[in-house]
Amino acid sequence: MKLNKFILPILTITLLLTSCEKSFDELEKDPNRPVNAPASLVLKGILNDMYNSGNSPSGFSGVTNTPWGAEQRYNQFYASNYDYYATNEYNWTTTSLNFFTLKDVVKMEQEAKRAGAADVNPYSALGKFFRAYFYENMTRRVGDIPLTDALKDLANLTPKYDSQKAVYAQTLKWLDDANTDLAAIITKGDNTLAGDFYFNNNLRQWQKTVNAYRIRVLISLSKKEGDTDLAIKQKFAEMVGNSTKYPLPTGMSDNLQFIHNSTQSKYPRNQDNFGQNATRENMAKTYVDLLVERKDPRLFVVAEPASAKIAAGLKPTDFAAFVGASSGEDLQDMATKVLKGEYSFQNRKHYYTSYVGEPVFIIGYPELMFNIAEGINRGWATGDAASYYQKGIAASMEFYGLKDGANTVTFSRDGGIFNFDNYTVNVSFADYLAQASVKYAGNNATGLSQILTQKYIAFFQNSGMEAFYNQRRTGVPTFLTGVGTSNSARIPKRWLYPQSERTTNEVNLKAALTSQYGGNDDINATMWVLQ
Repeated sequence: MKLNKFILPILTITLLLTSCEKSFDELEKDPNRPVNAPASLVLKGILNDMYNSGNSPSGFSGVTNTPWGAEQRYNQFYASNYDYYATNEYNWTTTSLNFFTLKDVVKMEQEAKRAGAADVNPYSALGKFFRAYFYENMTRRVGDIPLTDALKDLANLTPKYDSQKAVYAQTLKWLDDANTDLAAIITKGDNTLAGDFYFNNNLRQWQKTVNAYRIRVLISLSKKEGDTDLAIKQKFAEMVGNSTKYPLPTGMSDNLQFIHNSTQSKYPRNQDNFGQNATRENMAKTYVDLLVERKDPRLFVVAEPASAKIAAGLKPTDFAAFVGASSGEDLQDMATKVLKGEYSFQNRKHYYTSYVGEPVFIIGYPELMFNIAEGINRGWATGDAASYYQKGIAASMEFYGLKDGANTVTFSRDGGIFNFDNYTVNVSFADYLAQASVKYAGNNATGLSQILTQKYIAFFQNSGMEAFYNQRRTGVPTFLTGVGTSNSARIPKRWLYPQSERTTNEVNLKAALTSQYGGNDDINATMWVLQ
């Protein structure tokens, strides 16, 4: 059928008039850019940010749990010996904050509600945990941060700052509420969570993680144990003493951890980048010496014996054959000694023959055991600190595949990743625990130092900068400094606020700096949580 020549113009005008009836907001929307997404899809992005929120060109990237990154040099687990690529300096500048991720948390909650979820649902419960996780991550890096006014109106670019104490109080409340909500959701049988690549949507495991993290936060507030508003000791005792209300991880299967794969997310140290990293990085003295002193078999799994020591007649399984470089050493001196074979490298078999590598803890069971032991040691709760301490050590040994009896360890024959030799080492956990340096000395200062030392050892290439934050809080272990660490041989206590705060929220930033640090944004200033 043909249209009349008069009808066609009329239809065209009608269509144009219909289009004009749409609002300007509707007309400007790009149909190829969606404004809504399933809550499960937004969740995946948030979970990825928990592991690594990306790199910032101006300074520290924020949440970074990746192994062998710069933060692991700040933990003094390994050292760079080639200044073209990296140094061991603590000349920190600004840090990024996590507000973009927190906006995603708000979006996730909104999308769950838009899809018909109840007011209390898996996404809203996890949303409280994510708020606590990212806010605590931000405040411990800089100090006071915007909270009360920050997420109510996402268009507000000048929110006032909340005190660090207020941020921690809210963090603890979010975590307690998340635990309560998850318990109710589990009882209700709500299985609507989707998109969780950590626990495969298992809410019970998330509840355990929430509580393990709350224990971590309470321990991080040890300098404020006398603050009656925060009631840290009381909260800790309630959690440790009430497993029904506050279920906690019971083993390594409950770890919140990132698993690499052989395609999209390869382990950072693998055969593809052996030529880029393997000889430019060596083990750090702070970490290695602790293992050598304790005749700790974990050393055989993570490091190679120094070639100069082998040439001098030591066996590869002699603890004296393992040598780390001081992070404070002059980089040129370190590089010269590396060429002479004086320092140990990363274990070639363990780190460079697999794309998957080892799991990377974000919140791990060994840390939880040491945290509970620390709280009991400090008198916050009743219990057997020695038992938790020993469980933490045993779990860390298990992580590295070590067992009572004969163990096979592998070292490179020539420094490469193709020729290896196996050796048998006998491990006795009883003998290890009986050593004077390891046997728990009781709920006193020596016992506390032992707990903190073993916690540091168990953090190796795991849990981001938890090793640094624990050292900053307690002084254990002693970090080595010198010309190589710069910053006048000081270990800094914080990062600078991001430049974006100076350009968009200057008035409130200045007020926060004045109230905290006498107006100076200084990496060596002491924040409230450390006072």
